[in-house]
Amino acid sequence: RCLVTPMTFPNISDSARLCTSNQVNQSSQLLLNPLHPPLVHKRTVSLETPAVHHHNHQRTLIMQRREHYRYHQVWRKPFYGTSSEREEYRKELREQLKRQIEEKCAALHLQLATKVKEAECICEVDRLALSSEREQRIQHWKAMTAYRDENKRLMEQHWRDRALTRSQEALKERELLRLNPINWSGTLK
Repeated sequence: RCLVTPMTFPNISDSARLCTSNQVNQSSQLLLNPLHPPLVHKRTVSLETPAVHHHNHQRTLIMQRREHYRYHQVWRKPFYGTSSEREEYRKELREQLKRQIEEKCAALHLQLATKVKEAECICEVDRLALSSEREQRIQHWKAMTAYRDENKRLMEQHWRDRALTRSQEALKERELLRLNPINWSGTLK
């Protein structure tokens, strides 16, 4: 014989009734596991009943109806409410639009400020690059001028040394010729 353990399930509210308040019976919100029903310590084959599945199905239906009701209650006031409710809804819409416009303006001002800072930074980098390039050109020109002047000085010094060496050799040869003439007998005259 198989002993059947009595089972108790949480109470489920009527599925046709819509819950509008936030205080809902917590037991109707519980999701039951069909394989491990509450208040049963040992699982048996007799626990495989559709009651738990029915409970879970009813729970999902209640939640779907509640969500549907909540979603459609948002549109009740602007279309079917009193004139004061409609005016309040329009006022909220205007305030939201004003807030969105202000946020967009603030974002545009911030974006413009960042672009201005970025442009100033780029101009500063460009100015520094141009000034460093100009300094490099000036230094290069000075170095090339010094190199040219040094080459000129060395060439002129070399020319002077060659001219001095030639004149000294010419003097030495004249002196040698005067002391030791090639034509002893004087016949080449």
